[in-house]
Amino acid sequence: MSEQPTGTGQLRTLAVRITEDLRAQLDVVAQITGRSTTEEIRVALEHWVEKTKSDPAILQKAAEIRADIEREAQTRRNAISAMSPFQLQETADRRCVTDI
Repeated sequence: MSEQPTGTGQLRTLAVRITEDLRAQLDVVAQITGRSTTEEIRVALEHWVEKTKSDPAILQKAAEIRADIEREAQTRRNAISAMSPFQLQETADRRCVTDI
C-alpha cells in the first residue's frame, strides 16, 4: 500500500532527530496505514509544505526574499554592464580559445 512521492526529481535522504515518543507514534500510524514510517514522514512533510505555501506570512517573506534576489541580480548585471564591451568580448574570446 505504498504511495508514490509527489513532485519530481530523485528522492534524497534527510536525517531527522525525534523523541522516542514521537517515533513510537509514527510507528503506530505507519502500522495502521500500512505505510512505512519513512513514507509517513514524507507524506506529513509534503502536507506541511503545501499548507505552509498558502500561509500569508510565508508568502510575504518569500516576496521579500525574491525582491532581495532581484536587487542583487540587478547590481551584478550593472557591474557587468559597467565593464567596457571590449573587455567583455576579450574575456569571451579567451574562454572560447581555452574551450577548444
